[in-house]
Amino acid sequence: MASKPHTGELQFALRGGSISVPEPRGRLTAHAPLAKLTWFKTGGPAELLFEPADADDLAVFLSALPDWVPVMGLGLGSNLIIRDGGVNGVVVRLGKGFADVERLDDLTLKLGGGTSGVLASSSARDHGIAGLEFLKSIPGSVGGFVRMNGGAYGREVKDILVEAEVVLRSGERRVFTLDDLQYSYRHSALPGGAIVTSATMRGSKGDPAAIQAEMDRIPAAREASQPLRTKTGGSTFKNPPGHSAWELVDRAGCRGLAIGDAQVSEKHTNFLINNGNAASADIEALGEEVRRRVRENSGIELEWEIRRVGLTAEEAGQ
Repeated sequence: MASKPHTGELQFALRGGSISVPEPRGRLTAHAPLAKLTWFKTGGPAELLFEPADADDLAVFLSALPDWVPVMGLGLGSNLIIRDGGVNGVVVRLGKGFADVERLDDLTLKLGGGTSGVLASSSARDHGIAGLEFLKSIPGSVGGFVRMNGGAYGREVKDILVEAEVVLRSGERRVFTLDDLQYSYRHSALPGGAIVTSATMRGSKGDPAAIQAEMDRIPAAREASQPLRTKTGGSTFKNPPGHSAWELVDRAGCRGLAIGDAQVSEKHTNFLINNGNAASADIEALGEEVRRRVRENSGIELEWEIRRVGLTAEEAGQ
């Protein structure tokens, strides 16, 4: 429960101790359910869910937050397993105020950190900017794309990013250039607890009709090969150098493998799906069993691409 020790402040009891923070302009919710915000529809609550009004609101809040309180960003909830015991500390979710798109010049857009891939690519199309079409195929928002160097169909964020505006865990606002981010495959040098509030991306001159044709082709290809109409988290494992993760999983005999209601997709074996009432523990256990079988079959160690965060039910004392 939150209380107001004096005007303008809120107090919360967290697992690590009590905190007192200035009342933000955005929304701050204790014991906030997170399962409904994820693609798998599983997982426990956040001790605190913060939906800031704008970047200034976020910076002021984080600067007042004690150093020991962990902070995690949450985008559209894809590529994520939130464990059943929930998430300690503060989960930051960027809402509609962070989904704006600004044209800077003929080839450059500034995209809010909460902008979806669909909005980013369609805005680029409307301005005759090619090269951002692939963002439509990534189920997430700009903040997550920047952190993970999101990519699909031979393109990655590093190919189009100019710079990103970030609020660090300390509350400091900073601009990260492409070089600062030190991108590699599905990885960046962004520090933990940092929240991407906007990103500047640059494409090339293109014809809107041709851009739209490419945007139409991408979802058609995804629909044909991926289990999009299920509760899934997207690609589960990173592709090892020289290999496709799905082929390694298939060769290890894991197509259709299930633990409870968690199953390896029959349609695309690098996708795990929740067939009904799977717990996050079921999905994670299935992923670990797939990794074990692939290691036994091919000697290759698959790395998780999906983020797994929070406490197990046992760790949370449930």
